[in-house]
Amino acid sequence: MESILLHEDRLFPADEATRSVAKALYKEIRDLPIISPHGHTDPRWFAQNNNFTNATELFITPDHYVFRMLYSQGIKLTDIGVPRWDGGETEKDPRKIWKLLADNYHLFAATPSRLWLDTVFHDVFGLREMLCSDNATHYYDHITAQLQGDDFKPRALMDRFNIEVIATTEGALDALPHHAAIKDTPWAKRVITTFRPDDVVDASREDIVSNIEKLGELTGEDTATWQGYLNAIRARRAVFREHGATATDHGHPTANTADLSEAECIALFDKVRSGNSNAEEQELFRAQMLTELAGMSVEDGMVMQIHPGSFRNHNSQLFTQFGRDKGHDIPMQTDFVKALRPLLGKYGNEPNLDIILFTLDETTYSRELAPLAGHYPCLKLGPSWWFHDSPEGMLRFRHQVTETAGFFNTVGFNDDTRAFLSIPARHDVARRIDCRFLAQLVVEHRISETEAASIARKLTYDFAKQAYKLG
Repeated sequence: MESILLHEDRLFPADEATRSVAKALYKEIRDLPIISPHGHTDPRWFAQNNNFTNATELFITPDHYVFRMLYSQGIKLTDIGVPRWDGGETEKDPRKIWKLLADNYHLFAATPSRLWLDTVFHDVFGLREMLCSDNATHYYDHITAQLQGDDFKPRALMDRFNIEVIATTEGALDALPHHAAIKDTPWAKRVITTFRPDDVVDASREDIVSNIEKLGELTGEDTATWQGYLNAIRARRAVFREHGATATDHGHPTANTADLSEAECIALFDKVRSGNSNAEEQELFRAQMLTELAGMSVEDGMVMQIHPGSFRNHNSQLFTQFGRDKGHDIPMQTDFVKALRPLLGKYGNEPNLDIILFTLDETTYSRELAPLAGHYPCLKLGPSWWFHDSPEGMLRFRHQVTETAGFFNTVGFNDDTRAFLSIPARHDVARRIDCRFLAQLVVEHRISETEAASIARKLTYDFAKQAYKLG
């Protein structure tokens, strides 16, 4: 069997001089605490602190990176045990599901998923042979047995991984029971929530009308009116802040914003609430709500994350059967300059506004995003994200953004993952790539090694804490 390849110099430059500088920089930052300010891990894990059940539950079920690849090769999501929205049958045997991953592990060659998984298998579970059909049973039994120990409970793993703080992401209608369970304990400062109001803002959702009604019931506000609806969202933001939230999160299809009159807002809201809005009206409502939410951030100081550019639920058949976040979202072309102008025209010069922009459209890095962040004080650039959360994607980001926005208009790295055990591996990739990029600048005599070392620390630790107000 082939051994897991995790060379100590992985991802560093091939030439010796640059590699030597990169290694020296990495040595100083490799063990810094992890700040994980944006992600989708389950808060139940940290509140209840129960052991994970088995290898399949941990590595396959929550990770759409994994089953997306398997599905692309003709493997049914029902065979991987992905739960169905429509109540249909799906595979329940975790061993069979694990065997499918092992039989098809070769599909992940040279992908970020392969690097993350190999790192976890090697560093966390002490496995040395690469996963394959022949060792699938050994892998499953070995991992599942280790998961039963106290040192593999979620809180123990948080300590082992040196995760200083981790943010989960919850919808506006979430009652936050798990964050409430740790409130007023030391863990409340380490596991915080993030306010994502898409469930009550995205007018294209099939449940938007009922969700607006639920929002009113939850807050005691009259969400049949425009002002009552806005007041209800403000109320939910306040509850999220009480449970540790410092940021909001907005996954709109586009970056479009609008600045309508109050009369226009009322008429548009009434149309949305009627359930009879068309696609153009739904987009305009989302656009107006980004501006309204920016105004709320000016009021309460919450950092605003905007990450457009994904065609959500592209595979309509899978959406009907399995719902959202099942690996069938696709990047698409995105405009930022014209799209954000209404919001920035109203709030872009406000000193109390902080917006972090993400994109899946890399063509906008140097043309739109870096110039915008290089001008507006309220804007920072989020790291390579989702489809570009890879060594190559991270390098492209640094090369295209740094010349215009510099390092100080970026926010370090975030892992944006449901796969808890991959977090250290993901951050390690980012640290290695940043050191690689900085080393190139050093050997080209563009910055000193001392300055590179200072920037490496900021990219690894300081920028994220500052940007997300986690100090």
